[in-house]
Amino acid sequence: MIQTADPSVSHADPTAPESPPILMAVVDTEEEFDWRVPLRRDATAVTAMASVARGQEIFHAFGLRPVYAVDYPVASQEAGAAPLRPFVAAGQALIGAHLHPWNTPPFDEEINARNSYPGNLPASLERAKLANLTDAIEQAFQLRPTLYKAGRYGLGPNTPGILEELGYRIDLSPSPPFDFRADGGPDFSGQDANPSWNGPRGNILTLPTTGGYSGVLASRHAHVRYRASQTPWARRVRLPGILARSGLLNRARLSPEGASLRELKTLTRALLRQGVRVFTLSYHSPSLLPGCTSYVRDARELTTFLDCIRGYLTFFSRELQGRFLTPPELRQQLLRSGG
Repeated sequence: MIQTADPSVSHADPTAPESPPILMAVVDTEEEFDWRVPLRRDATAVTAMASVARGQEIFHAFGLRPVYAVDYPVASQEAGAAPLRPFVAAGQALIGAHLHPWNTPPFDEEINARNSYPGNLPASLERAKLANLTDAIEQAFQLRPTLYKAGRYGLGPNTPGILEELGYRIDLSPSPPFDFRADGGPDFSGQDANPSWNGPRGNILTLPTTGGYSGVLASRHAHVRYRASQTPWARRVRLPGILARSGLLNRARLSPEGASLRELKTLTRALLRQGVRVFTLSYHSPSLLPGCTSYVRDARELTTFLDCIRGYLTFFSRELQGRFLTPPELRQQLLRSGG
C-alpha cells in the first residue's frame, strides 16, 4: 500500500464498496491492418484517424475524457496525430502509449506471433521500442506520456521496470480473464479486474482492461469452467454458445466490439456483485471507419457501435449512478486515500 505524501490528510477510498462505481475509457489508437493475415512492418495506414471524432463527440457529451493510447504509426504521421490534438488542447482527452513491436523501431526482431507481444522481447529491445514510441508521442503532442497499454495486452516480466525507468505511472495492459498463451502471449485467466500497484518501487498503478464472466456459473472458478468449454469436443458441439445463450456462463470484454449493449450491462452488473468498482470501456480506433475491422463492416454496424457506446454511458451514469474519471485522477485519489 502506498501512503499519501501528507498522512494527516484523510480522503475516502474511491474504490470502497460504498463508493459509486468508476468508469474510464481507453481507445487503442492504431493503424489499420488486417488481423487475419501475417503482420507487416509496412502496414501503417492511418486513414481511419479522420473518423476518431465519432467516438469523441459521445464522450464529450457525457463529460468523459478518454485516453487515446497511440502507437508509432499514429504518433509519427501527421494524419494520425493531427485529429487528436484539438481534443488534447481543449482538455477533453489524454494521450497514452500503445506499443506494437512490429511497426516500432528498432526493427531487430523477427516478425511472428510471439514477438507481437512486446513483453516477450528481450528487455533491451522492449525498452528501445518503447523509448522511441515515447519520443514520437512527445514530439507529436508536446507532452510526455505517463499511461501505457501494451499492444495485444502483451505484458512481460521486464515491462514494469521499463515503465518506471521511462517515467510511466499507469499501466492499462492486463486483460482478465483472457488467456493468450496459445498464441505466445500472457495468461490473465486467473486475474481479477481490480486496480493494483506494481513495479519495482510499487508506483505503477495497474488498471486492467475490464472483462469477466457473467451467468449462473460465474464464480471464483469460472475460468476453469470456461476453459473446459473450449476443448475441441465442446467447441464442436457449440457448448460455449449454448452456455452464453442459456445464461449459464459468458465471457466478455467491456467493449462495443463483439458485445451487445445488453451483454455489457449484464457483465457490469455481474462484476459489481463480485466487488469490482473500477471499469474501463475500450475499443480500437479503426472500428470507427466501416470496413477497417470485423466489428464494424458497414454504416449500419457503425450506427449500432456508436449507439452501444452512448447507451452504455447512459446506463452507467444514470442507472448505476456511476462517475467518470481519468486514470491519473483515480491514481491521485488512491494515493490520497492510501488505497
